[in-house]
Amino acid sequence: MKKTNIFRELKSFLLLWGSQAVSSLGTAMTEYALIVWVYGQEGTASSITLLTLCSFAPTILFRFAAGAVADRCDKKRIMLLADLFAACGTLSVFLLYAFSALRVWHLYIINVLLSFMNAFQEPAAFVATSLLVPKAHYAKAGGLQGFSGAAVSILAPALGACLLAFGGLKAVLICDLASFLFAFVVLLFFIQIPKTEKTDQERKEPFRESCMQGFRFLRGHPVILHLILFMACVNFLAKLSNDGMLAPFVLGRTENNQQALGAVQSFVSLGVLTGSLLVIKMKPAKNKLKLIFISTAFVFSGNIIQSLSASPWVWCAAAFGSYAMAAIMNANLTVFMREQVPLDMQGRVFSAESTLKNCSIPLGLLLGGLLADHVLEPFMAADHPLGRLLTPFFGAEKGSGIAVSFFLAGSIGILMSLTRLRKPIYRENAEK
Repeated sequence: MKKTNIFRELKSFLLLWGSQAVSSLGTAMTEYALIVWVYGQEGTASSITLLTLCSFAPTILFRFAAGAVADRCDKKRIMLLADLFAACGTLSVFLLYAFSALRVWHLYIINVLLSFMNAFQEPAAFVATSLLVPKAHYAKAGGLQGFSGAAVSILAPALGACLLAFGGLKAVLICDLASFLFAFVVLLFFIQIPKTEKTDQERKEPFRESCMQGFRFLRGHPVILHLILFMACVNFLAKLSNDGMLAPFVLGRTENNQQALGAVQSFVSLGVLTGSLLVIKMKPAKNKLKLIFISTAFVFSGNIIQSLSASPWVWCAAAFGSYAMAAIMNANLTVFMREQVPLDMQGRVFSAESTLKNCSIPLGLLLGGLLADHVLEPFMAADHPLGRLLTPFFGAEKGSGIAVSFFLAGSIGILMSLTRLRKPIYRENAEK
């Protein structure tokens, strides 16, 4: 009886979650196929990096404004328009490819436009989930979203590769369009998202002022602001190590063994999948802040284990454990934000949070590559006393400098995470 009641309470969310997961799988297969196509055309890593940057930068730049739109406007309408725009992007790629007119620069422009629309779609979807899910089930909803994200990351490369082999890029794009149509129909006809009431002051408030309300809310809630700044530091350190430098680390230490890299990346996805399932099964944590900091410390411990080993199986085990804890950390962070922020502010606050939290990612990626190529790798390859002292721990072959970066980022991350537990501002919040 209890399970039936939970299913009924989450019925609309489950429809939204399932249909969006199908659409995400189609999108992820297209992203995989286009990366393969672009690399086949250009043959350079920079072409792939630029494709990723075009997909990422506009979302960060425009999200703070998109949050105000999400709070002011109908969430369902925003999501439908964003999905429709994404489908038009896929259809454009399909038509260009079908007439042998597709060029790499077309994809850069299309990705910029899709990233712009994604800036509006994500805060609207965040608020929609809060409106559809009772507070008691926030953790389960977060776990399900993490589960579907991990499942998509596991299935998309395999399915995308199969479709490319048997039907080419056209087959992948057709599947993406079909998945969009399914998600669009479900959202349009079967899901009713409750509307949030607006006060007279909110209706009269200038749009520019509304855009800044998310940042003002964070400034007035120091616990949330400190937590977001902590996560910005976490993202920066993660991009310096496992999350940003995993591929060059594994390929460098295994003499370009792509099977080893594939195995480690598979265990990353399996870790996220397992962590998400644990969140679904676990009772909601009473002290979410404590769990966030402890799980983050465990995430960074995986960096240290990987840096001190030359075994791909140890890397796999460490990746599994790290990303399982990362899934638990992210789910509890999302639940904490949903509980602390009023529904009528969630779009703006989510957007401000995302902007602050993710602004350190490009810097971490850039600095990680520069440190590896121009500082740490040459340092470990050179014959000098300090290098000989570190060689027994990190080796002297290619990738050993990145291993040092893993170790340093992991050590700093653990220290930073555990010291948060003793900060009065977090302890006082946990006691309320």
